Amino acid sequence: MDYNPAHTAVVILNWNGLRFLQEFLPSVVAHSGNCEVIVADNASTDGSIAFLQEQFPQVRIIQHQENFGFCEGYNKALQQVEAKYYVLLNSDVAVPQNWTVPLFELMESDESIAVCQPKIKAQQHPGFFEYAGAGGGLIDSLGYPFCRGRLFENLEEDKGQYNDVQEIFWATGACMMVRANVYHGLGGLEPAFFAHMEEIDFCWRAKNEGYKVLYNGQSEVFHVGGGTLHKSNPRKTFLNFRNGFALLYKNLPAKLLIPTLTLRIVLDWVAALRMVVAGQTKDARAVLDAHADIVRHSGYWAKQRKKQRHKGNFPSVTGVYRGSIVWEYFVSQKRTAQEL
Repeated sequence: MDYNPAHTAVVILNWNGLRFLQEFLPSVVAHSGNCEVIVADNASTDGSIAFLQEQFPQVRIIQHQENFGFCEGYNKALQQVEAKYYVLLNSDVAVPQNWTVPLFELMESDESIAVCQPKIKAQQHPGFFEYAGAGGGLIDSLGYPFCRGRLFENLEEDKGQYNDVQEIFWATGACMMVRANVYHGLGGLEPAFFAHMEEIDFCWRAKNEGYKVLYNGQSEVFHVGGGTLHKSNPRKTFLNFRNGFALLYKNLPAKLLIPTLTLRIVLDWVAALRMVVAGQTKDARAVLDAHADIVRHSGYWAKQRKKQRHKGNFPSVTGVYRGSIVWEYFVSQKRTAQEL
């Protein structure tokens, strides 16, 4: 299959990430063939724009006048990009030579593939998988996301166990190739999410429409992770719990909605209690604030749910673990996806 990189635009969303652009953009420009490389900037104030103009004049810059967050930042930028495929790439990712080729060839092989991701490894520990995406995203019956290669905080060493091409439930927003017509047809990323779990929502909506989401272990990239919000930041806790609940409300079939959300509320409150015991009171408050925010904006989320023409046949779709990942990890002490 002939690889035509002109079909592909690699789009990096930046917000005050000058240090990451300085470190990682050179590899993206050098190793992405003739793909168009674009930086969409969320009104940075750290000199990012001047750096790009001076050091990388070949990189197209899309400047936003305010920080729209990850979701709207990409939505607004991609409205201005013409390509067959978009690669949404975090600014803190190092890429090897020809990393886009296996992804492009996979997408070209089947028009029903809406999204694919490479293997995501840790930039600081390149022998191990990285938290955000690892060997492909899965989800359990209660809507808790996890990855092949990463269960909660347990990261597997890469021993070739995920060198396959595999249909998954969600691809990571740290590095995912998306079919442009599907991206726009689905309305892009959910703007109210701002950041975190937006890629899971997008992939779920794509699967509800009959598209596939795949992982290709023949391509790999190296991700720092936590570049914008550290995992211990209460703002990230709020977004994860708020978006996790909204994710279920938007996409679950009607028959599963009430029982699943009820149990999810209980488990979220248990998580908040554990945070209190651990002295993480700000994170515990963030969980409660997340639930309160859902209630305050219930009208908006009801409209978003109504927009989804199909709710699919969850959990009977590829990439869904029919049990509880919380139970398997904390009670059964399972530490890898292969043990499930």
